[in-house]
Amino acid sequence: MTTDTSGVRDNIVAVGQRIMAGKGFSAVGLNEILVTAGVPKGSFYHYFGSKDAFGEALLAKYFDDYLADMDITLSDAATTMAERLLTYFGQWRANQSFEDCQGKCLAVKLGAEVADLSEPMRLTLKQGTAGIVDRLAVALEGGVADGSLTVEGDASQVAQSLYQLWLGASLMVKIVRDAAPFDAAMTSTQRMLHLPR
Repeated sequence: MTTDTSGVRDNIVAVGQRIMAGKGFSAVGLNEILVTAGVPKGSFYHYFGSKDAFGEALLAKYFDDYLADMDITLSDAATTMAERLLTYFGQWRANQSFEDCQGKCLAVKLGAEVADLSEPMRLTLKQGTAGIVDRLAVALEGGVADGSLTVEGDASQVAQSLYQLWLGASLMVKIVRDAAPFDAAMTSTQRMLHLPR
């Protein structure tokens, strides 16, 4: 595959991510994506066998980028692990805006919708979210080791609870059109990690 054809595929995925983050998966037709991307329909089927296959690729790319950004945030050696985690959740809050997430909140937007539509997309979501929880668990263990935080119980279970807390807060922010659920999630996070508020 040449760089040019790879660029076409990446462009289709990027445009689809941006549009579907705003409208959802089912509400967006392929024509809207292709017209916006400036790509003929034949090119779409050259890269993706179906809309579901496209959705799977779109989610995989989203999680690849998300996890890479998360790795950068959680590897900042100039700060304690507790500070890195607070930075991560601060970024979550900024990126999950109820006003316009511009493709940054795809898991929140599509999670419940596509999990029932497509088994491959559900599995991609499962793998991506497991990657987030795994990184949180490692970060929690690192925070315990550096003395910047403490957790009660298994780090993996606490990481799962934190992810579910913030995922739920993201949904509530969209419902109430207010950032208060994020404030509550941050307070709960600080309490769970025994951090000063």
